[in-house]
Parts: sequence; structure tokens; C-alpha cells
Amino acid sequence: MNVPRNVLWFEVLLYLSLTLDALSVAFQDRTPSADMTEQMITVATVMAACLILLLVYFVWLAAQRRKNWPRWVLAAALVLSVISLVQVIGDSGAATRQRHRGRVLRADRGWAVFFLHRRRRRAGSTLMSAVGRARIA
Repeated sequence: MNVPRNVLWFEVLLYLSLTLDALSVAFQDRTPSADMTEQMITVATVMAACLILLLVYFVWLAAQRRKNWPRWVLAAALVLSVISLVQVIGDSGAATRQRHRGRVLRADRGWAVFFLHRRRRRAGSTLMSAVGRARIA
């Protein structure tokens, strides 16, 4: 059966995304600790693998069998993953920290990293411009 080109792209990109998910599960740290026992790690790994297989089935149903309900399920999964990503970024922060002259600069508080990586305009000038200093302070 011939599928439209955009459906083919949808299928290929989602399969690629699920392959990356499977690789991240495969190479996950499985060292037991006080918080996570070996049985909990095994259950989490099996659940992640089952969820990936279920999503592969939904992609196949949506792309090849042209069912509408798997599209809605995949859209809902996308919305939930974006909400989860926003919460993780809010908790841990997406910014990297850099040290400049004894001060810790955070990328999410302004243009600090942008000004840190600019080239010097003349010899002896400071690495950061006055605008960069004002945004950090």
C-alpha cells in the first residue's frame, strides 16, 4: 500500500525516536542502591520496553492501517512528555554553570554564556562587555 510522503516521514521519525528511547533504556545505569533495588530496576526496564513496543504498535496502526485513535494516543503521549520535560527543566534547570573570575555564571539568567564566548575586540579588553555584566548582576 502506498502511503503519502508526510505519513512516511511521520513513521520514520517516530521509529527513529523510539529507537533512541530503546537505546537509552539499554544503556541506563542499573546499579542497585538504597533507593532502587534490583527488582525495582528490572520492573522499570521491562515496563519501559513494553511501553516502547506499544508505541511502535501505535505508530504502525496510525501510519500503515490508517487508524485515527492511535494518532490521538500518540498526540496525548507527546503532550504528557512535553509537560514532564517542562517539570524536569523547572526542577533541575536546563542551564549549565560556568565559572568566570571566581563567579558562577548561569546560562538561564541572561546572556552570560553568549558574552563569555565572544571574541575579544582589542587587546587587554575584558572578556565580557558591560551589557553582559549588567545582565548577570
